[in-house]
Amino acid sequence: MTRPDPSKADLRREMRRLLADGRHDPEPVRRSLLRWLAEHPQCVTIATYAALPGEVDLMPAVRVRPERRWVFPRVVGESLVFHQVTEPEDDLAPGAFGVAEPLASLPLVPIGEIDAFLCPGLAFDGCGSRLGRGRGFYDRLLACARPGAIKLGIAFAHQVRDTIPCEPHDVRMDVVIRPS
Repeated sequence: MTRPDPSKADLRREMRRLLADGRHDPEPVRRSLLRWLAEHPQCVTIATYAALPGEVDLMPAVRVRPERRWVFPRVVGESLVFHQVTEPEDDLAPGAFGVAEPLASLPLVPIGEIDAFLCPGLAFDGCGSRLGRGRGFYDRLLACARPGAIKLGIAFAHQVRDTIPCEPHDVRMDVVIRPS
């Protein structure tokens, strides 16, 4: 693994500090996401995530759109695999890094079946650059997504910056969903 760009490390520290207070309203971001979903009915299988503290909690949006096929990641070694989740309260349990993950017994969903990826991050920019937490899970995953799969960054307004340091392996988002 390459040594992270020092400016990335500095920005990660700054963003973690900003997000730590937990006083960020996720509802405007969820409304923006629900609007986007309504405009993209062709996106049926959607990869989402269980939020860490400081991330936008999308669980209410998942519950509002049960007609979609929602898949959640589970860490396996250095990779993410996706399982279909129909009842988040019952189907998710604490997993790697303290993140809620789908039970291993739930149906696996191949990455090639995923139409859209909802991606958390610490910061994003207008060109689609994403600053993750530094372990590379999403960059490795998204590099293997099928052509045409849409990558959406999910962000509070203050997470969107003018520019984000970028490295060749970083995968850009197609859209950044934020409060409108």
